Amino acid sequence: MNPSTYAALYGPWQPAKPTPKERPAVAVLAALLWTVTGLSLAWLASIFSIALLWGAAAGQPVGGLLLRFVLVPVGAAAVLAALAFAPGIRRMAASSRLLLLGALACPAPTVLAVMVWLRTL
Repeated sequence: MNPSTYAALYGPWQPAKPTPKERPAVAVLAALLWTVTGLSLAWLASIFSIALLWGAAAGQPVGGLLLRFVLVPVGAAAVLAALAFAPGIRRMAASSRLLLLGALACPAPTVLAVMVWLRTL
């Protein structure tokens, strides 16, 4: 390709922008947030599984509760995945992106798990 044609079509050549730097503190905070979120979700899943099992053993219909139990986390995961692939967030460093998504994902299951735990005392 003729260099003048390239310059006319695309402008002068510019080097690519450097990738954002990874910061270890951000990665540790992201891991901490996702650990808390995962533990909260595991606690809630076990409590809801026990409730579904007891309901089924008592002969109660549990289809609607089971559907909600499956659809709510799937919907939340879909929203987080869509947000993770948004153009502004994709330009962030991976650790910063994980920290942002962890900060959005953490509060709801953690608060719900704490409320359930306090209710069982």
